[in-house]
Amino acid sequence: MDQVVEVEEAAPTVRGRGRSNNGAVTNVLVLGPRDSLTGTLSVDGDVRVEGAVEGEIRASGDIDVESTSTTRARLEGRNVSVRGSVAGDIVASARLSVAGSGSVKGDVQAARLRVDDGASVNGRITMQTAQASGEGG
Repeated sequence: MDQVVEVEEAAPTVRGRGRSNNGAVTNVLVLGPRDSLTGTLSVDGDVRVEGAVEGEIRASGDIDVESTSTTRARLEGRNVSVRGSVAGDIVASARLSVAGSGSVKGDVQAARLRVDDGASVNGRITMQTAQASGEGG
């Protein structure tokens, strides 16, 4: 006897998952500790980096760089959280958080900045609110 199974068409994702945010589902892409990326990654959603990255990551949501990650890349997202090592410029439209185990070597542009005791940031820091960047004046 044949079994009939109905399948909805879905876009393929690699280690991605959805996160509910006030009823809206946000795409979350995870690069695991054994994964590596070389090149440019653009994501409509959030990115969590546990492996190695060289290039550029652009996300409409948040970017989390875990302590297992070695990242040599430009990062651009809403909230950027660094617990690993980042060598490259960071643009955070809302907030950059660097935890005690985190290090950043590169220029930073963020509306808000938090650097925990033990963390390091080496580069030029520019703080500007999202509203102020859109005003001419």
